[in-house]
Amino acid sequence: MNAALDIPLTVQVGQLFLLAVPVACVAWTVTHEQVFEEFHEWCVARSESARTWWARKFFYLFTCEYCFSHYVAALAIAVTGFRLLQADWTGIVIAWFSLVWIANVYMSLYVRLRLDIKRERVEVAQQEVEVAQQEQEQQEQQAQEPPSHGQRKPQQHVGERKAS
Repeated sequence: MNAALDIPLTVQVGQLFLLAVPVACVAWTVTHEQVFEEFHEWCVARSESARTWWARKFFYLFTCEYCFSHYVAALAIAVTGFRLLQADWTGIVIAWFSLVWIANVYMSLYVRLRLDIKRERVEVAQQEVEVAQQEQEQQEQQAQEPPSHGQRKPQQHVGERKAS
């Protein structure tokens, strides 16, 4: 029979959500960010051109954040000794899959946030271009209007005093 952990469930869940942050960060950074761009491109090329199927799969792991997160989570569990619900090996397996799942939820939220920010930047840039075009059209229209021949008397606005 499996022995339950003596740690309260709320603490275990809190640890799970906290430990998922560095797992997601490492998995995302290695597979997507420019810091590892050359390594990523090399792994993509090797995953497509390696002669053996296991070599192709090995190099593919470094191009897919979901795949890579399994290995990062396993390393995190090995380093921290984190277990979930059970104190034996089943607690390790449950923690591993749970950690992968939460880390991938974090990465999905991050992707969604980045897309929303990018979309907003594109919309703002498009609006700025439209406003600049409208201002230019107005200036061109004003430049094309013929000058008035007669001088108009400036209108006095309410609240202004006449100069004596």
